[in-house]
Amino acid sequence: MHHKKFLESIKNKIKEKKAIIGIIGLGYVGLPLALTFAESGYRVIGFDKDEKKIVKINEEKVSYIKHIHDSRVKNSVENGRLFATSDLSKVENLDAIILCLPTPLNKYREPDLSFVINSVNGILPFLKKGQLISLESTTYPGTTEEEIIPKIEKRGFKIGKDFFVVYSPEREDPGNLNFTTKTVPKVVGGATKTCLEIGVSLYESVIEEVVPVNSLKAAELTKLLENIYRAVNIGLVNEMKIVADKMGIDIWEVIKAASTKPFGFTPFYPGPGLGGHCIPIDPFYLTWKAKEYGICTKFIELAGEVNTMMPFWVVDKVVEGLNNSEKSLKNSNILVLGLSYKKNIDDTRESPSVELIKILKSKGANVFFSDPYIKKFPKKRKCFFDLESIEITAENLEKMDCVLISTDHDAFDFDFILRHSKLIVDTRGVYRGSYENVIKA
Repeated sequence: MHHKKFLESIKNKIKEKKAIIGIIGLGYVGLPLALTFAESGYRVIGFDKDEKKIVKINEEKVSYIKHIHDSRVKNSVENGRLFATSDLSKVENLDAIILCLPTPLNKYREPDLSFVINSVNGILPFLKKGQLISLESTTYPGTTEEEIIPKIEKRGFKIGKDFFVVYSPEREDPGNLNFTTKTVPKVVGGATKTCLEIGVSLYESVIEEVVPVNSLKAAELTKLLENIYRAVNIGLVNEMKIVADKMGIDIWEVIKAASTKPFGFTPFYPGPGLGGHCIPIDPFYLTWKAKEYGICTKFIELAGEVNTMMPFWVVDKVVEGLNNSEKSLKNSNILVLGLSYKKNIDDTRESPSVELIKILKSKGANVFFSDPYIKKFPKKRKCFFDLESIEITAENLEKMDCVLISTDHDAFDFDFILRHSKLIVDTRGVYRGSYENVIKA
């Protein structure tokens, strides 16, 4: 088959929605993306190592992510558009392969690309000419070129001629009701002009707006800039919160007032630390790569320091509150409200609540948590506590020496909590005005 044929073949398959799409990694990014393709009329094969997820999709036809409705999974599976498997050999049936895998940091804050690399190694034997691979995982500029392309070329494929490679960073915002995978503009960079052209046409067929950039590295850096922008600004308001607190000023009132400026100001809100995959982790991908070029990323490091210190500052506020009623933190009953990293979702990745529980426990407190979306403390790589979510009842609240609001889920009845709690430490600006039993943190 002549090279032009590969290009025409995949373009026609995309145009007629006859292309078979493979999504590798069915987590918070992969599952919504798989559903978006399936709902647009494509056949999608989802791959995951976790057999539980495969059973949930194929057999139970339900979603295992809170903000994704069961009916979406059910419809896509019953229409024959979505099928999940752990068998990587099925990759040979695909036209497009999209990698949605985690890229955590190791304990030295260095990129851990093992999930991506192991998956690429796993699918290499099953790749065939004419396929497109797209990486969506957040990573440092140069990853796709340095880690993925050489492996594909070793198999004898010619990138841009008989095999196509793009990078298109995910922009999921779990629980955001205003935007879905379909409506958030999608940035795409290609290894060659032809790769870019195919990548754009694939994503354009399911996403309302696609934004092409001139290189893989530019696309990789775009994702990092978005996350670094948030990390630095959250670091800034967290630092401002400490200053405002010392001066007796309500930082939430100040942010609200500043937000009325119609230009040049975007509100960011303080919290007990940083959570989610993106903000605490991704900026350090650039820090790590920048060292290769002899550059020190001071803003990223500083924001990281401020945000990493926040849970300790919050615990100091708990100590201060208990101190006022002549209690020590040791042996006090502390209830942490909300385990997920932000409100109304069930995602605990890098959640500041976990960090708070760790610090409180290390100081001898009896820690409990309550979260309507998380029944048990999840098994984590770094720490695990044998805890189950407790109900918010008058009796349970009265047993607590302090209630620490870490995640302000709308499902919590904050008036009820206010009435029945001896001491509340509020890290999310839930309570406006002043109350005897509330400490703002």
